[in-house]
This record gives sequence, C-alpha cells and structure tokens, in this order.
Amino acid sequence: MRPLVSAMTALKKSLLAALKSFLRGKSFLQALFAFWISPQKLKDHHVSARTPRITRTIIEFLREAEELFLRPIEGDGLRAFSSDLKAQFRERLQTHPECMLPSFNHLLPTGKEIGQFLALDVGGSTLRVALVELRGRETEERQCEIVRMISFKITPEIKRLEGMAFFDWMAMRIHDVIQKDGAAHLQDPIPMGLAWSFPVEQVSLGGGLLMGMGKGFLATNGLLGQDLGEIIKFACQKRGLNVQLASIINDSTATLLSQAYTHAETRFGLILGTGTNIAVHLPVSALSHWKYGTRPKSWFDSARHVIVNTELGMFGHDILPITRWDELLNASHPRPEFQPLEHLLSGYYLGEICRLAIVEAVETAGLLGGELPPSLMAPYSLDTEILSRIEADTSSTLEKALIAFTSAHPCPIPATPADIAAIRTLAHCISRRSAALLGASVFSLWELRHESTIEQVREDDDEKPALGEENLTAPPLTKVAFTGSVIEHYPGYLTKCQDYIAALVAGAENPVLAAGSIELVPAIESSIIGAAVALGCAVHEGQAA
Repeated sequence: MRPLVSAMTALKKSLLAALKSFLRGKSFLQALFAFWISPQKLKDHHVSARTPRITRTIIEFLREAEELFLRPIEGDGLRAFSSDLKAQFRERLQTHPECMLPSFNHLLPTGKEIGQFLALDVGGSTLRVALVELRGRETEERQCEIVRMISFKITPEIKRLEGMAFFDWMAMRIHDVIQKDGAAHLQDPIPMGLAWSFPVEQVSLGGGLLMGMGKGFLATNGLLGQDLGEIIKFACQKRGLNVQLASIINDSTATLLSQAYTHAETRFGLILGTGTNIAVHLPVSALSHWKYGTRPKSWFDSARHVIVNTELGMFGHDILPITRWDELLNASHPRPEFQPLEHLLSGYYLGEICRLAIVEAVETAGLLGGELPPSLMAPYSLDTEILSRIEADTSSTLEKALIAFTSAHPCPIPATPADIAAIRTLAHCISRRSAALLGASVFSLWELRHESTIEQVREDDDEKPALGEENLTAPPLTKVAFTGSVIEHYPGYLTKCQDYIAALVAGAENPVLAAGSIELVPAIESSIIGAAVALGCAVHEGQAA
C-alpha cells in the first residue's frame, strides 16, 4: 500500500469525527482544521520525490480559497458591485449594440387575454407544439393550462435538413397537433406564437430575418435574411394550414411573460442554467433612440415600456471579484472578454472554475493524495451537475458524494471523505459567489428600473400615466420569474440568491425601495406558456391580422 494511503487510512476515525462535527454546526474549514493530516505527517509518509510540491496544508489552501471567493461579496462588497454594475447597465442602455436590446414586445398581459392559442418552442434538441388555454387572471380555475403538447426530438438527421426541408418538417408536426385537437377552426388564419432559441433579426412583433442557427443546423442554407414568419407560413400552406406567426420571443422574454399573466407584479424573466440572461420591462425612454432601429411611428405611439433583452452575461468588465482560477479560465477561453459575468454565474463554467482550483490543490496541498484523476486533466471535464450532487450530500460519511465524484473521475489514489469534504468546500464557495452576484444583478436592474420610471415621469410631466402604471410612491413588490437547471436544482442556490437579494433591498438608499421586495418565482413550462401569452397580448390588442 502506498505510504500516503496508509496514513490516510490510519486517520479514518478522526476524519469521520471531523465530518460529524461539521454536521453539528461547524464549517468545513473548522472540521477539517481539527482533523486533517499535518504537514509533518505528509512529509513523513509521502514519497520524497513529491515532497517539494506540498507547500501548504489543505486547510491553508481552503482558507485562502474561501477568502478569495467570498470576502468580496461580504459586508459592503456586494453593494459596491451592485452599484458599479448599475452604472454599466445605464451606460450600455445608450451605447452598446450587442446588449440591452429592446424587443418589439411592449405589452405586459392584462390577465384578460382569454382563449386557446397555438404556441411553438424551437430549441437546440426539441420542437414542442402546444395548444395553450388562457382563462384569465381572475378565474378560480387554473389561469393557464397546456391543453395538449407534443414534443418532437430534433435528431442529428433533422438538423441536417437543409433550407425549406427543415421548415416542412416543422409544418408536418404543427399539422399533426392541430388536426388531433380539431383546432384548425379556431381562427383563419390561425395565429401562432413562437419561442425561438436562435439568433434572429427581429423587424416586427411577428417578423424576424433568419440568421445562422449554429448547433449543427442547416435550416438556414439558402434562407439567410428571409422572414421567419413567411417561411413558416409557406411551409404550413403546403399542408393545407393557413397560419400567421404573430409573435416571436426569446427564452428570457417568454419566462417573464409566462408569470406576468398570473402575477401582475412580474417585471423580470431570469434564466440560469448552462447560460444566463435576464429580460426586464423598462421605460422606452431608458434606451437610446438608435437602439430601436427603424421602427414605425405607430410602435412608439403605443409603446410606453418595452421588454429588454439585457444579455446579462456580457456585463462585469473590470468590476468582478476575479480569482486566479477565473483568470486561468479566461486565459484559455476563445473570447475571454465577451461574457465575463457569465463565467462567474452560469452552470457551464462553475464546474471548470472548481476543476482549476482542484488541480492547484492537488499539486500544492496534497488533495486526492497528490495525484490528479486523469479525467480531470481536460478542460471542462468537471460537470457542474457533479458539484450539485456533492453539495447535496450532508451525511457524515459523504458516501453519495464520494461515489458521484469517483464514478465520474476515478482516482489513482482512492479518494477519502476528507478529500470530498475539501472539494465540497470549493463547490460551496463557487456556488455561493454565483448566487450572490446573480442576486446583485437582479437588485441592480430593479433599482435601475425604478429610477428610469421616475425619470420618464419627470420628462413627460405633462402626460398622465398610462392605465396600469405603477404607483411610484408605494414600495414596489416585484416578482422575478425564473427558470434553468442551476437556479431550479442546485442545492441551496435559490435560497442563497433570495437571501442576498433581500439583504440588498433592505439596505437600499431609497426608503421607498427599502420597504419593497423582490420575490423569485418559478416559471413552469415558461417557453410554451410565454409564447402563448405573447400571442394572446398581440391578438388582444389587434396586432395580429
């Protein structure tokens, strides 16, 4: 048996006692500090060729990691970040062509949109076609319900369909759903709402020019720059369906609208899964006029607010609390400056930050017996889902966490519960920082929205507020609709984020805001429901022909 393994085995009882003490209320660091192997024992039991690599104890490493990840978000640090981020939001509302993008959706649902609506959700792996019934916000029944939905897998073969062939396939699926429900009689033409998860240059509420889809799709071959609504209409006509694409929205807008139908206080749609984004309902005057492009005067005559796609991940330049592991990630990233905030928030990157910290801990503090699992040598090999499973295990033995880690990453020297506890500490720091920064992002936008609304009222003091305008003297009680694998499923993430938001609200300088609240609410089936609500708003206002 290797010397270090023998040493670790001999201390098994102490290590288990350390873990039990953690569960009685001590932190990881306190528990590990009391029972981890001393540097002298590492020196005595480690082969001499590796001794120079061990420059500190694992406790010292974890203490520094905790300091680097968490100290910047403690005390006034998070509030200072929030203030700096709000300044970036303001600046880019005026200047940046790739973020703070106004949609054509300026209406929030009144809750009076009633009827059955045909909704489509096209993602990277699935097409979903649904009939959604909206029953009204005041009904005692469920306000909205998916009457029928069929999901169709977008296989690699479907992705390879070129040009109209892909949209013909879509039309066949739409036809199947409509005919099964006898819904073709609903209206003529049948209006549709679409949640489209790919780039599109939107030119109207229901019109958008096709851009490259990526992700292996060939559907845009020969169709780039053509109107998506007309393409779908033409494909459906070949199946005997007279349809009209009346609204196109992205996933964050869909999330906002899906909850705004049932909760009138909803003003934000938040995505946090593999990636992150926020849609926010802002005054039209908050954005520079050039951001709106060449919209008709009639749009500006009817629009007082607009749903804005923030592209949240693109913010944070020069204001983020960066660690050396973040710097390593950026150094190897093909576009290190493109989405700096996303690197610290989203599920795609949290595992990689942890992997980079583990690599250093193995090399300098003897984690995992000083031997890195070969599978962890590759970038992005540590999935955030593994961190989620590790943090979910609160048992004294961390048996489930150990199995989750070692099944994915077999270790040359068997991992111990103490190794997993150390990795759990790193995961905890990284996920907590993410939750804090996301909470600060939501709070910053919330403050900005309130300030922008006041500014608009002052500019338009001769104009009476539109029906349904918020009372700016009353504390705002705002709901943020959310969806995404990280915020929904990562253990403790939602609670942490909500707690950070509550603390920021309570400490707001504006007493009206300090008396307000921000509540994170889940958006179930947000893409389909949101597409139906957007369509309902368009039909209700007579915007669909």
